[in-house]
Amino acid sequence: MQGLRDIWNNGGTTLGGWVSLASPVTAEVTARAGFDYVCIDTQHGAVEYSDVVAMIPAIELGGGRPIARAPWNEPGIIGKLLDAGAHGVIIPMVNTVEEAQAAVRACRYAPHGARSSGPTLVQMRTDRPYFDWAHDNVACIPMIETVQAVENIDAILAVPGIDAIYVGPSDLSITLGLGPGNHDESAAFTDALDLISAACARAGVVAGIHSTGALTPDRLRRGYRMVTATGDLQAMKFGLSTELAQARGESSGAESSMY
Repeated sequence: MQGLRDIWNNGGTTLGGWVSLASPVTAEVTARAGFDYVCIDTQHGAVEYSDVVAMIPAIELGGGRPIARAPWNEPGIIGKLLDAGAHGVIIPMVNTVEEAQAAVRACRYAPHGARSSGPTLVQMRTDRPYFDWAHDNVACIPMIETVQAVENIDAILAVPGIDAIYVGPSDLSITLGLGPGNHDESAAFTDALDLISAACARAGVVAGIHSTGALTPDRLRRGYRMVTATGDLQAMKFGLSTELAQARGESSGAESSMY
C-alpha cells in the first residue's frame, strides 16, 4: 500500500476518518469505509495506549493507514505511538519554532531527531527493517490551532522534518475570540485558514484540517490536502438520529459535526 507521504509527495489528497472510541471493531469498520487514513485520538478521545496497540492492527486489517493524535508534544508518548505502528503522529498545540523542532525530534531517529529505537511491535508489520521504513514513511504532523501558531506559521513550516500540519479549527476559533467550532461565517476564521494553506503551499508542506463531510469540499478548494471528513462518534450520532427520524416519519434535522 502506498504510504501517506508518498501520496502527498505525488501531489495527492487524502481524506480521513477519526476514531475516539476505544474499540478495535470501530477502528476496523472505519478503515473498511475506505478512508485514506484513520486517526486514533489519544488526546480528547476515550483511548488509552493499551487500546492503541489493538486498534492499529485492526485499521491495517481493514485496509487503512493508521495514524494517531498524541495527548501532547511529549517525546515519550509520541515514540510509543510510533512503536505501536502508527504511520504518523498529529501533535497538539505547536505554537513556536522550538515546539515544532521538539515534535520533529520525537518522530525521527538520529541524526535527524532523538527518537529512541525499540520497534518491538511495529517491526513485525513492515516488509524491511523498521529503521529504514520509518525514515521513508513516518509522518510528523504538528497542529496549528492558535493565533500564536498562525503568526509563526512561516517559521514553523521552515523546520526540517515536518510533512504536514493539521489545523484544529475549534481551538483556533477560541483564540480568535469566536468560541469553539467552525466559524465559516467569520472572515477572521476563513482568512486564517487561507493564510495557513497559502503558507503551506509556499513551503511545500501538506495542509491538513479537521473537518466535516459537508465542509470538506470547501477545505479542498482552499488547498487542504489532508482532510478528516468525519469521526466515529459523529457518524454514529448522525446515523442514529437519521434512522430514528425516518422510523418516526420525521425530518431528522441531524447535522454531522466535529469539534
